[in-house]
Amino acid sequence: MASRVVSLDLCKSWERSGKLEFIKLCRSAAAGMQTSRLPSDRGGRDLQLLLHDLCWHVVEDRLKVDQALAALAEVTALHPEISSMLVDLVFLLDFETLSGENRDQRDRFHWLLAGCAKVVPDALLKERIEIESLGDAGIVRNSRTTGTKFVKIKTRLFYKQNKYNLFREESEGYAKLATELSQEITSKISPDYMIEVMRSLIGCFNLDPNRVLDVVLEAFECRIHLEDFFVPLLTKFLCNPATISQVLGFKFTFYQGEAGEPTPLSLYRLAAVLIRNEVIALDDLYSLLLPDDAALAKQHKKEENAALQYAKRSAMVIMSSEKKEEEKKDEDKDDDLTLEENQKLGLCEALLEVGDWLNAQKLMQRLPEHYAVSQPHIARRLCLLVHTLVEPLYSKHSGLPEGFRRPYNPPSGGLRPLPLVETFGEFQTLVLPMLMSLGPLMHIDPVLIVKVVRLGRAFLHQKGSTTADLRFDLLTLLGETLLPSLSLLDCNCCVADEIWSLVKLYPYQQRYLLYHHWKNSAYKSHPLLIRVKADSLKKIKYIMKRLSKENVKPSGRQIGKLSHSNPCFLFDYILSQIQTWDNLIVPVVDSLKYLTMLSYDVLAYCVVEALSSPEKDRMKHDGTSISMWLQSLASFCGAVFKKYSIDLTGLLQLVANQLKAERSLDLLVLKEIVQKMTGIESTEQATQDQLEAMCGGELLKAEGGYFHQLRNTKKSSQRLKDSLLEQDLALPLCLLMAQQKNCILYREQEASHLKLVGKLYDQCQDTLVQFCSFLSSSLSTEEYAGRLPSVDQLLSKFHVQADVSFFLARPMFGHQINLKFDEAKRKDKSFKTLAAAQKLQRYVDAVDQVMSQVVENIRPLHPAKTWEDLSPQFYVTFWSLSMYDLHVPTSSYQREMQKLRDASNSEETKDMSNPVQRRPSQAPSKRKKEKDRCDALADKLAEEERKQQEHCTRVLARLRSEKDAWFQSRSSKNETIMQFLQLCVFPRCTFTALDALYCAKFVHLIHILKTPNFSTLICYDKIFCDITYTVTACTENEANRYGRFLCSMLETVMRWHSDKAIFDKECANFPGFMTKFRGASQSSDIATDHVDYENYRHVCHKWHFKITKALVICLESGDYVQIRNSLIVLTKVLPHFPVMTNLGQALERRIEKIRQEEKDKRPDLFVLATGYAGQLKNKKPDLIPEHEFHVKDNKEGRAAGSSQAKASDSVAQLRTAAGLPSGGGGGDTQKERKAEAMARVSPQPGAVVSKSASVSASGSGVNSSSSSTSSSKTSSSTARRESSRSANKESSGDSHDKIAGTLADRKSASLMHDDPRQSKDDMHKSDHWSEISEEHKRRRLDTASNSVTLGGGTSSKVGGSPRAATGGRGGSGSSQQSPKVVDDLSSKVTSAGEDLRSSSEKWAHPKDLHDGDKAKVKKGSRKRDHSEESAPEGKRKKDEDSAKSSSKRNGEDVKEKDRYRRVRDVQSFPGLPHDQPLSSLQEEVSPKIRGERRADRDDKKHHRSSSSSSASAKKRSSF
Repeated sequence: MASRVVSLDLCKSWERSGKLEFIKLCRSAAAGMQTSRLPSDRGGRDLQLLLHDLCWHVVEDRLKVDQALAALAEVTALHPEISSMLVDLVFLLDFETLSGENRDQRDRFHWLLAGCAKVVPDALLKERIEIESLGDAGIVRNSRTTGTKFVKIKTRLFYKQNKYNLFREESEGYAKLATELSQEITSKISPDYMIEVMRSLIGCFNLDPNRVLDVVLEAFECRIHLEDFFVPLLTKFLCNPATISQVLGFKFTFYQGEAGEPTPLSLYRLAAVLIRNEVIALDDLYSLLLPDDAALAKQHKKEENAALQYAKRSAMVIMSSEKKEEEKKDEDKDDDLTLEENQKLGLCEALLEVGDWLNAQKLMQRLPEHYAVSQPHIARRLCLLVHTLVEPLYSKHSGLPEGFRRPYNPPSGGLRPLPLVETFGEFQTLVLPMLMSLGPLMHIDPVLIVKVVRLGRAFLHQKGSTTADLRFDLLTLLGETLLPSLSLLDCNCCVADEIWSLVKLYPYQQRYLLYHHWKNSAYKSHPLLIRVKADSLKKIKYIMKRLSKENVKPSGRQIGKLSHSNPCFLFDYILSQIQTWDNLIVPVVDSLKYLTMLSYDVLAYCVVEALSSPEKDRMKHDGTSISMWLQSLASFCGAVFKKYSIDLTGLLQLVANQLKAERSLDLLVLKEIVQKMTGIESTEQATQDQLEAMCGGELLKAEGGYFHQLRNTKKSSQRLKDSLLEQDLALPLCLLMAQQKNCILYREQEASHLKLVGKLYDQCQDTLVQFCSFLSSSLSTEEYAGRLPSVDQLLSKFHVQADVSFFLARPMFGHQINLKFDEAKRKDKSFKTLAAAQKLQRYVDAVDQVMSQVVENIRPLHPAKTWEDLSPQFYVTFWSLSMYDLHVPTSSYQREMQKLRDASNSEETKDMSNPVQRRPSQAPSKRKKEKDRCDALADKLAEEERKQQEHCTRVLARLRSEKDAWFQSRSSKNETIMQFLQLCVFPRCTFTALDALYCAKFVHLIHILKTPNFSTLICYDKIFCDITYTVTACTENEANRYGRFLCSMLETVMRWHSDKAIFDKECANFPGFMTKFRGASQSSDIATDHVDYENYRHVCHKWHFKITKALVICLESGDYVQIRNSLIVLTKVLPHFPVMTNLGQALERRIEKIRQEEKDKRPDLFVLATGYAGQLKNKKPDLIPEHEFHVKDNKEGRAAGSSQAKASDSVAQLRTAAGLPSGGGGGDTQKERKAEAMARVSPQPGAVVSKSASVSASGSGVNSSSSSTSSSKTSSSTARRESSRSANKESSGDSHDKIAGTLADRKSASLMHDDPRQSKDDMHKSDHWSEISEEHKRRRLDTASNSVTLGGGTSSKVGGSPRAATGGRGGSGSSQQSPKVVDDLSSKVTSAGEDLRSSSEKWAHPKDLHDGDKAKVKKGSRKRDHSEESAPEGKRKKDEDSAKSSSKRNGEDVKEKDRYRRVRDVQSFPGLPHDQPLSSLQEEVSPKIRGERRADRDDKKHHRSSSSSSASAKKRSSF
């Protein structure tokens, strides 16, 4: 057979296929040998022929020696007997080549023989090969010397006789005894028979019984399989076990001497059998064995210290030369540490071999922990014993199909069979202690690890098992044996997966305990683990130093290999690097794709451990922001948990526990996880288009509401939902976050920086909204409603605020209403035939059924006085609706559908343009699928839009049915609006950006619905008049939302302001714009009961000024929060504010000042200010002058008295209706007297008072309930500043003209808010203007008088000429008296007017007023009235009056006089009618004025009235 197979052709093709074919033949032949211990069977003969033929080809030079030796090395590993067989064949080849004459063959044989020394043990070669051949092959150095030594040894062994005590003993007796004991033991020969023979021999030949015992033991040692015969024989021969122990001890002692011979294994086996059969005791023999326990403990300690030193050196940077020296020292130490003989370990191995586990366990317990099993041969023996014991149980519960099971056949050594394990109870009693003793050395048998894991998994899958303790014993086994053994395996991912299949059956708490023990305790328990940890750390450091985006794949594979065995400290080091270098997050996350599930779970534990570490400070050193390591770790968590399937339960529970402990910093982790895994982003940085898309359905939100598409978040969001529901953490996390908001405000604020408190509050709020949005979208509505408590429970029991409570319950309300509505449709079979109004009524009835109970539950939560102002139904309606219910984002739907159509068309175009390149197999290509997806999605969006339109129609019908009962008429309108703002608008407008838009939309909807007893003007006035405190009280994100709210409100206001037609359509004759609220029996005069368009424009001017004033106060406060929030609000309202040039310039100067001051102090404020300054600069060309914002009513031919009377009446009526006092500084009689005085001093019959009085009353006066305290403080402040105004009239008089129309508004604002604080500006003014002169007073009084006399008509608007407005406004102390002029101009009135003028100058010209009189005079002389505007027909008269009043001022510049004169002459062109527009002249004059304005940089806006009428019309049309 061999000659046919190992042919010459096979040798020629050896490298390609010959070697593999030869090994295959040898393997098949060796497989036949495994059925018999002797090589004489058929398989052995075939293998002998194969080996002989291979060796002969080498001798014949057909095959190289190295090729043959490589094949022989693989073949000898197939069976233990092959080495002996190969030596016998070499012996035959020795004779065959020796008899031949071919010297080359002999040389090649010597080369083969020398190579065989590397394949087979040299002891076999020296035993069977001739000494001369060994010498020629180089195996023996000197063949002659070796031969001489061999002869001497043989002579000593076989021809010399030792001297014994032969006085009485006869050697014949021992010979007969040995013959009797060596005979074949059959059933006829019993121990009793042998006892009789032994006794007769002892008596006959005078034998020593101890020597006889020694001979019996020798016979038993040689025939150990005759255990059943010799054990009873020894027991009956000697009744004292101590004697046998002593004889055995003497035998062991012989091998402890200087003989240098190792203790034979047969002696260990003999002692083990005797101990197992209780012939001798372990304690009797243990003391006679070497070495002693102290030496063993010392050796074990040395090994531990050596391992620790190795780990220490691995962590250090050592030069290459030093490394070689350290390696030499380690080799020397290892030689010293190894003991040549350890009889205790030999006996332990023998005990395990014979299956005596109990005595072996006793012996191992006397040694250091895991010292015995650290010897590989002992560990293998113990693993073999476990294999044997668990085979019946494993065959039942392996979980493998029949074809995959391989029965385990233990090697038969002739020993007594062991009791096998049949049940899990026996497994717990017998096998678990063995496995625990193995410890980490179980890695030597991975098959056994898999078997044990499968048995444990089968037990845990059993239901109703009575062996409950085994569950916890398996945990101990995992921690002490299986996981440490995995650390010593070399990259075995299969074993790691098997272990995970068992570990995952335990809850995360127990799993994390296992990992904690594995990481912090197991690696210190054994020297091997210490060295493995050091090596793995060295490797991961090497990998992490070279990890980058370019080499993610190879580095990831290396990380994966390391993590299969040692994931704990590996991830610990990786996380430490991520916390230090955040740019490693992306490559690390990408490199973790080769991990096992066990490694992923360990990674989650390491993240939790890193987050809960008390040693790290979560705050930066400044105490105002979260530390970078926590931010990096949170970002890593979001990325890695989204990309890989990792259990989140432990991390979510950590966040919940931190919230219970009133710590909110870890919410950053939850925020990142929710954002990355669900795709739900925070709406703070959303664009306007995205916010509009968020008003739509879920599909529109997914397509256009976020920065990223939500296509790849389905699986990750499902995993997050499952983790939350598994531990029932969904609702607790919501409630804890809602309660944590208040905890941050009232607990954190005491010890933390205000900036940090704001950040924590924003983080908590954003995470809450994000998390609850995820729950409402991912959970089914029934499941969500079933887990959520009712609103009254949330408010009362869980102490959650109304905004959060209704935010949580809002999806539940909609679901319940839809269920009721659907139920009504099902019950009413004629529903489809009903009219539209009847269908809407069905929906309203369904709403009443659901929300009536909610209304009743809400009623006790607020005082009864609250419901006097607004009804509980309105409160519930406001909080239960959302933007989805009020507004259909049609533009967003159309935009997204157009995108999808474009994408679909582009895919179709690609297919048509490349018909040749498309493969036939790709007919239903990806492009077609993408096109179909886009088309289907567009259709779904269209359907969603239709459903939302229907829904909004039903909601609108509901609101129309409810609106009459919303506001009660029992209280004043002012109180009603205040309750509405406090309980509804302000809490919700800062909740989310979408809620900010909702509040503005809802206020507008109340107005559009013509809701009774609701004043839209009062509502807007309350919102706009003083936003200082609301801006100051906001956090950063709340300021963003509040800015969006103001922007949306301003958008509505400015839309009404832009066109009279829009105003007449949406505001005129609406209840919200009434100035008088009459009863049903009273007659209504629309002309006098409602605010007209021009008065509304005056009110808008006042609101813009109020907003500017409030924001300037914040900007000049110096407080970080106020400056930051005001800048944020300004940025958000930029599309609609500022609109006027003077207000924009005032803001610009303050922004520039902040940029200069904060550049080095607070860089974040500098960045905000710089950003806003750039945007404001871009908006500058769109700003308009003040006179274009609102127009005065200067129509000639009308008497001023009637207009003033109407304005006075509208003021009184609105104030009375709003529940406010009629005036701040005087009563109705005083108003009438002022109106009469105005009529007397006005020389022009057309210079009538505008309707701004009624507007001011409706816009501001309704809010300014001037209490006695506020009035007294205002008047005292006015008195202090009276003289200062006249003393500096030259510098401040002209600058006052900028925004004089807002003076009364400032006054009314100061009266409106009961703020006892005096602003910094007022204090500066009162200190600076303390020294005055009577002359200045008289001059100011004259100026005011002339202004009233000559230009009284110019004060008719809110922002009109300050020279006419000072007298009228100062006298009343309220903005309602702005159009009325005082006839006598008393000193008190003048002083109040001057005070207001001073306040106006402060806001119009923010430059410091304390830089010296000279600078003030110079600056004031150049500033003129740039905001004044009048009708074209009264333009010339007004300019003449303005020039006359200007010429009376002291210190007026000659250049300014000439300029006014030139303008007056040009405007007084001969033949031009007074009512004709001056546009033709303005076109000629404006270049001159602009040239002079360029010459004088400070006079930027002089004579704006001469600007082009076409440009004015263009700017006006934009509003």
